[in-house]
Amino acid sequence: MEYKVFTHEVVKAYEVQHVIPSPKDLKQAIVASISSRVIDISGKSNKKVSMDEAFSLFITENGAKNSWTEATYEKFNSLWGDLTAFKSRLSFEDLTEEGLTEFVTFLKEHKVVREEKKDKDGNIKAKAVIGLKNSTIEKKLGFLTWFLNWSANKGFHEVQDFRSFKPKLKTTQQLVVFLTQSEIRKLCDYSIPIEKKHLERVRDVFVFCCFTGLRYSDAKNLTKGDVKNEFFDVTTIKTADSLRIEFNTVSKSILDKYKDIPIANNRALPVISNQKMNDELKELCRMAGIDSEVRKTFYKGNERIDERHPKYEVVSTHTGRKSFICNALALGIPVEVVMKWTGHDDYKSMKPYIAVADEIKVREMAKFNATDIRII
Repeated sequence: MEYKVFTHEVVKAYEVQHVIPSPKDLKQAIVASISSRVIDISGKSNKKVSMDEAFSLFITENGAKNSWTEATYEKFNSLWGDLTAFKSRLSFEDLTEEGLTEFVTFLKEHKVVREEKKDKDGNIKAKAVIGLKNSTIEKKLGFLTWFLNWSANKGFHEVQDFRSFKPKLKTTQQLVVFLTQSEIRKLCDYSIPIEKKHLERVRDVFVFCCFTGLRYSDAKNLTKGDVKNEFFDVTTIKTADSLRIEFNTVSKSILDKYKDIPIANNRALPVISNQKMNDELKELCRMAGIDSEVRKTFYKGNERIDERHPKYEVVSTHTGRKSFICNALALGIPVEVVMKWTGHDDYKSMKPYIAVADEIKVREMAKFNATDIRII
């Protein structure tokens, strides 16, 4: 892609000045370099722009403006890989309604090679999967629509079919995997073998997320200076929300446990890498017997696929945040209060959790049926 050429030229210009640019300076300079070639002062294109040039500019401009995370860059890189695999010299004119339909068919049927976690010898395992889930295709189409709408507004193309393109893809509501209060208690009560003592820190960080609603990235970024007597303050990595989260006895005891232990960068918790923590968390939950069955249902095309897993196989660092939300709602804490802690700004994103909480309430209410009280 042209993006690499622009990047090289910008870096070379800084080298001539004997200046080392910051990442922000570099992004802004790349945007300016590309924009000067393809956009006039009105914001519209002043020359024919290829789709890969436009995609490079889109990523650079929107990444800088919206402070994209690494994960967002990876998603758009993945989309570009799909588009070029679909057609090597793809143009905007290829993405008519017919072309978009062919792209969806391609995503349903083409072979995807996915990297799995490393084996014990350090080798990355990979497996080929035929076709993407419908829910994944929907997300990719959402990203593609974003790009096509942006590039149309820039005057890079006049194709409009994407605005009304709504393929029918069967999907199911995303499964919310969380630990119940009894499962969290089981995890906390489990006696970790001495040879696996390192898992204690994994458990502490995970349980902290279960009782605060923090994402992994925010737990990792939390410093001892953020911690006050009755609460801690955090500016979230993903959304830049400023949150104040009050302590409960569990979250406070975990921070107290590490307050006098030196951790790099004055961090409050001993957080390891996300991938390693995910692996070790699965192992810890397996050892602790967190193995109730979880059923995942999804569609590939019109095919319904049901998968069953023991819960420890599908637990991840993000399960801590989900567990906090589900258990808070099940305890009867108002959804508005929970949203203040988690940073959610609309009810739409909370709907899956509310549905789970309602199921828990029904199950808990049924416990009254075990009493022998009857009306005569």
